[in-house]
Amino acid sequence: MRVERARYFLAAVETGSLRSAAVRCGVSQPTVGQQIALLEEELDVVLLTRSRHGVRPTPAGQALLDPLGRLVAAEDAVRESAMESSDAYRGRVQIGGVSVTAETVIAPVIGDLRRHHPGLRFTVREGASSDIEAAVLDGGLDFGVITTPMSPAATGLHRIPLVSAPVGIYARTDHPLAGRGNVHWHDLEAWPVVTMRKGTVMWEMLHRHVAAPDVVVQAMSARTVKVMVGRGAGLGLLAGFETSADISGLVWLPLRDADPVHLCLTQRREGRPSRSALIVRRLIRARADELRESGELRE
Repeated sequence: MRVERARYFLAAVETGSLRSAAVRCGVSQPTVGQQIALLEEELDVVLLTRSRHGVRPTPAGQALLDPLGRLVAAEDAVRESAMESSDAYRGRVQIGGVSVTAETVIAPVIGDLRRHHPGLRFTVREGASSDIEAAVLDGGLDFGVITTPMSPAATGLHRIPLVSAPVGIYARTDHPLAGRGNVHWHDLEAWPVVTMRKGTVMWEMLHRHVAAPDVVVQAMSARTVKVMVGRGAGLGLLAGFETSADISGLVWLPLRDADPVHLCLTQRREGRPSRSALIVRRLIRARADELRESGELRE
C-alpha cells in the first residue's frame, strides 16, 4: 500500500473536501481523487461519500481512520529517524516573509526546530511580497512566505496556497467608526489611513478600491501600523491575523466588501532545495494548517 494514498484520504476527511486536501498536501485535486479511488480499489471498500457540500467518510472509512493514521505516523517516524541520522537538521535555511508571516508562521516553526535541532541556522529577510519573490527567483532565498500578490507569479516561480485571512481596519476605541460592527471601502475616503508601504498587497488593495486615499503613514510592519493607529495617526488597514504585537485601546472592524488576502509559499520551480529547506517548508505548511484550525484569524 502506498502511504501517500492514506495521507490524502486522511487530509480529505480532516478538511472536508478534496480541494482543501489537495492544497494541504501540495498536489492537484485530480491527483487526490485518483489516489483515494486507488486506495478504495486496493482495500475493496468505499471510503468517502461525495456531495456538493464536500466529502465525509463512510462507515468503512470511519473505521479505517485510526489504523491509517497509525500507518502515516509510522512513515513519518521512519523519515524523521532517517533525516536525523543523515544530518538533515544542519546547515542554514534562508527564508523570506512579510512582517505578519514572519511573526505568525515563520517564527513558531523556527522556534520549534531550534528546540529540537540546535544544529540548524536561519536567515529571515522581511520585505514586500514582490521583493521576497525577486530574491527567491534569483536564488538569494530558499523560499518565501508572503501575501499572495495580485499579479501572476513570474516564470520560474511556483506559489503554494497556505491560508486566507479577512481584511479590515484598526481604529482607536474613541474613533467615530469604532462603534460600528464593520466598515466598507467608501468609509476610508473620509479619514487618514495608515497602511503598509507602497509595493505591498495592502497598498495595492487600498488604491484599487479607494480613488484618492489620504495615506498619512506608510509602514514597514504590521506592528508599526498598530502603534501609529494607537497614537492617533489614522485608521490602520491590515489583514486579520492575531499577533503578539497587539496594541491596547484598538478595535478591529472587518471590511465587508474586501476580498480576503491569501498567504502562499513561493518557491523556485527549478533547482534542488537542501534537505533542511525541505523540512522547514513542510513544517511551514503544517503551521498554516494550524492557523486555519486554531482560531488565530479574525472573523
